[in-house]
Amino acid sequence: MTGPVIRTLSESDAHLFDSLPDPLGVGRALARATHRPEWKRVALRDGAVVARGAWWGGPDDTAPVLLNWLDVAEGEEEAGAELLRTAPHRVEYQLILPRGWREDPVTRAAGEARLRAARSAGMRVLVERYQYRWTPACGLPERPGRLVFRPEPDDEVILDVLRRVHSATLDAHALLDIAEGGLDRAARAELDYFHWCPSPREWWQLAHTPGGELVGLHIPAHNPSGPCVGFIGVVPEQRGHGYAYDLLAECTHHLAAEGAEFIAGATDQGNFPMAANFAKAGHPIVDERIHLVYEGDAEPRP
Repeated sequence: MTGPVIRTLSESDAHLFDSLPDPLGVGRALARATHRPEWKRVALRDGAVVARGAWWGGPDDTAPVLLNWLDVAEGEEEAGAELLRTAPHRVEYQLILPRGWREDPVTRAAGEARLRAARSAGMRVLVERYQYRWTPACGLPERPGRLVFRPEPDDEVILDVLRRVHSATLDAHALLDIAEGGLDRAARAELDYFHWCPSPREWWQLAHTPGGELVGLHIPAHNPSGPCVGFIGVVPEQRGHGYAYDLLAECTHHLAAEGAEFIAGATDQGNFPMAANFAKAGHPIVDERIHLVYEGDAEPRP
């Protein structure tokens, strides 16, 4: 069998991307995301598309920030791997999967095929995450009323809080940043993300006890696809009191008051306390995500 022909698409041939089935429902999950034609690639065999990939970024980004759509036809995993190997973008792959995807033979086979293609292209699994979506029909979570929230305009103060939060973290992406560049890199990666989101800076809030002790921060945000829980973090010395729920409840109320028709959120599947807080706050799981990075990136700390 001859190798596939790999093509980057343009406005004139963008329709080729739609010629494969979508067994994982990625198109539905990404209904609010816009993929630029020039950030889409296909692998063709005898003129037919046998693999496709779409990279995504914000409207002002000059390069994509992640790959979030990869499909391979049956028996064409190597074509999918070659599509990734030859891509000019070496970024994280976010594999979007239905909730409970391993329990259904069709979605399990589709998910595992994409994992094999990505691994063959030199990627490894970093973490599996739950994706949440709150809507007004879920009802607003109860505010415990234990904390005092106020905006913090100084980025250096925010950075210091982020360093403290990440000094004892379960988050796999933060652990990867720490392994590669220390706490400062992890904190600055979060801050850069907050600034990248097209939502008001004054939404960022620190939380304190009534006595003035710092508890943590929450970041209500809008990413390019809509409202989201940008960040929830409790400093290590305040953990064990359930304050992450207080922060999430406040974040939900804030975005709802701004007119959010939905609120996206996510957490690592191994972060059992935060998953429990999302459930308590009425944020249902809508799908699962597997995040893959290229081999050679630093291993996350255990």
